[in-house]
Amino acid sequence: MVETPLPSAPLKHPNGRPGAWPFHWVLPALFKPRHTYKEIAAQNRAVWLLPMLIFSLTSIAEVLASGWLKQMAALAGQVTLPPDFEFMTPEQQAQIMQAIQASSGPVFMYVFPVLAVLIKIWLGWLLVGGVIHLVLTLLGGRGHTPATMNVVAWASLPFAVRALVRALALIATRQLIEHPGLSGFAPTDGLDMSLYLTALLGFVDIYLIWHLVLLVIGSREVSNLSGGKAWGGILGTLLLLTALQALISFGIQKASGLTIIRPFF
Repeated sequence: MVETPLPSAPLKHPNGRPGAWPFHWVLPALFKPRHTYKEIAAQNRAVWLLPMLIFSLTSIAEVLASGWLKQMAALAGQVTLPPDFEFMTPEQQAQIMQAIQASSGPVFMYVFPVLAVLIKIWLGWLLVGGVIHLVLTLLGGRGHTPATMNVVAWASLPFAVRALVRALALIATRQLIEHPGLSGFAPTDGLDMSLYLTALLGFVDIYLIWHLVLLVIGSREVSNLSGGKAWGGILGTLLLLTALQALISFGIQKASGLTIIRPFF
């Protein structure tokens, strides 16, 4: 006997009206994920826009708060000079000071960082969603790409919570976050391996673990894989992508000669 799968029900608000902005999923997607991701995985339409907008807006808030503190420090004359600044020629020192002054304007403090974080969020979503869908397919999953992209978007909400918490912490303490995640446990001997470990541990926090758990729950609903395969595939994918992200951050740090302060994503 062959069973014909029923089409998924149209997206509705709790009051029964159809809606394109499922705000009623936001908190359950974070705290009651099993039933919620079952509904998300059953959708035959794109429902990723709302969580991505929430993630984008909270990240912009964090960038604006960080830029405000950096601009205040620049106006107060608190600048970070490169290593061996005192041994440079007067011409080199003058060029560096001019560059620091030029980079303390609104464009460098707000506009460029906002554009950078938006590119990272949206390209990161496309990359993570594509890789996870490929991995789940190779493991025998039967999900479709749109369903996987929906799940990855909603599973990114813990990062939106992290960005909001950081923005509030920046405003409340008026201090930049110098050691995000577990980066404070990395060695400080200045070796390349220590710098890479600092970048890598900067991504590791409770929000990354939260994101991992939500991805596994949602991926199982999309792919119908067993718990072991889902955990192995998602965990391996996140470890690989996080290591690559840390490598990019480490390369930027080595190229610029600056100290890594914040993680890439």
